[in-house]
Amino acid sequence: MDLFSKVMGRQTSSSKSIAKERLRLVLVHDRSSISPQLLNDLKEDMLKVISSYMEIDMAGTEVTLSQDEKSVALVANIPVIKLNRVQCGR
Repeated sequence: MDLFSKVMGRQTSSSKSIAKERLRLVLVHDRSSISPQLLNDLKEDMLKVISSYMEIDMAGTEVTLSQDEKSVALVANIPVIKLNRVQCGR
């Protein structure tokens, strides 16, 4: 998650922290058999669908994979600016 913040230029952090986060992401991707490109494509598709229902802060979004001993979870942090009333009232 910190890696995406760094890429977006929202936080400063030590090289050690950045390397640790990159390694964590690589390990999660390897263990879940999901390529970084697939995760990026999934993020783009999700944001496209969600943005048809609400205005979101694209720059503030974070989509990552999280893994514990038994499962992998897709974690999305998507800041909502406002709901699109026309779409929500269908």
